[in-house]
Amino acid sequence: MGRQDASVTIKVWDAPVRLFHWLLLALVAVSVSTGYIGGNVMRWHVWSGCAILGLLVFRLLWGFAGSTTARFAHFVRGPRAALGYARGLLARAPSHTPGHNPLGGWMVLLLLASAALQAGTGLFSNDDIATEGPLYDKVSKATSDAISAVHQANAVVLLVLIGLHVAAVLYYLWYKRENLLRPMITGRKEIPAQPLPTLRFPGALRATALAAVAAAALVAILKF
Repeated sequence: MGRQDASVTIKVWDAPVRLFHWLLLALVAVSVSTGYIGGNVMRWHVWSGCAILGLLVFRLLWGFAGSTTARFAHFVRGPRAALGYARGLLARAPSHTPGHNPLGGWMVLLLLASAALQAGTGLFSNDDIATEGPLYDKVSKATSDAISAVHQANAVVLLVLIGLHVAAVLYYLWYKRENLLRPMITGRKEIPAQPLPTLRFPGALRATALAAVAAAALVAILKF
């Protein structure tokens, strides 16, 4: 193997990002399934929605004070960078991007925004049967009905975005021969040895502190 072809396996995702990713996936699955089932399980729908909101608050904080690859400043790139990256999508070769690639970064933003809208509108929604969001009594019935309509419409948007995200992961695995799933499990990824990126990962103390802040913020929201 030539020097230019050498590669190394390095840490690219910290534990907080990976935990956030899999917890969000599990909670969205609970929210979607309980929403379709309805009835007595709707209380789990409300609880999972509140948990999602707390997770999103943490991810927002971690996006500014977390590890290098978790920060919005690292993976949110301009249109030129996204279009430039898109031109190489048909190349049957891995990109080896440490963290989110320019297109993936925008997908992450869309997913986070849609999930936040879904959790936020859920606080004020009702199903005209027996389930009401924790803050339903803070708005009029007409306003709650309008918010509920947004909640239902955005659920479709969120599922479409999740489908696109999964399709992209499969495309990279089968066509570009790049496994994006394994690094989100192990935290490590193989990239070219030169040049190595400078990545910083804060300790567990900062993550714990921000998780506590997120939990306090969620409690404050629910007690509004």
